[in-house]
Amino acid sequence: MRPIFWFLLLVSYGVRVRIGKALAGFLFFASLAGPVAAEKVHLVAYGDSLTAGYGLPEHEGFVPQLRTWLEQQGEDVRVVNAGVSGDTTAGGLARFEWSLTPELQGVILTLGGNDALRGTEPDSMRANLDAMLEIAAARGLEVLLVGMPGPGNYGPEYRAAFEAAYADLAEKHDTLFYPDFLAALGDDPAEVLDFMQADGIHPDAEGVERIVEAIGPSVQALIARIRDE
Repeated sequence: MRPIFWFLLLVSYGVRVRIGKALAGFLFFASLAGPVAAEKVHLVAYGDSLTAGYGLPEHEGFVPQLRTWLEQQGEDVRVVNAGVSGDTTAGGLARFEWSLTPELQGVILTLGGNDALRGTEPDSMRANLDAMLEIAAARGLEVLLVGMPGPGNYGPEYRAAFEAAYADLAEKHDTLFYPDFLAALGDDPAEVLDFMQADGIHPDAEGVERIVEAIGPSVQALIARIRDE
């Protein structure tokens, strides 16, 4: 066999060895770098004054406190505050489509408190929420539906129908469901007032903190659904 052949063979072998070592080194350091970071999830908190943070400094409202809590749990998320004080489910439906900007992936839907204060028929409230959930589904958005406690001053039948609307719609649309936005404040009216502003309707900063800690895991479940798509 000619000497030149052996020379070329040795050169070729040396090149392959160097390439192999370089590739092994690359894979080793890539493994140290860990998995590629997940992309930021974009959510909108859609609701009324409870979402907007009525009566509180901006950083103490529901959305800023929720955003901080999620970041503390290691979530890479942006939460847009789309709360409008005084909004009913009818008002929310009227602005819903144009509020859903293209980058959004999920909705925290918290409406109905003002319907309860005004004695809106539960069937009407249900229809408005149903329409919003249909729109969200058509846009491919995941939803966390957040219920509100039914008022007691319109009778037990009204209260039962009001509260059942949320659970029924969550099942119908296969959405994540958190039954009562205010549940973390307790069942005893006197205890609840300890976490309310002077109006007795809107939570103070400590009340919001309790609400965020309670609802936070459900928002994490929403984020997980979005990431699993």
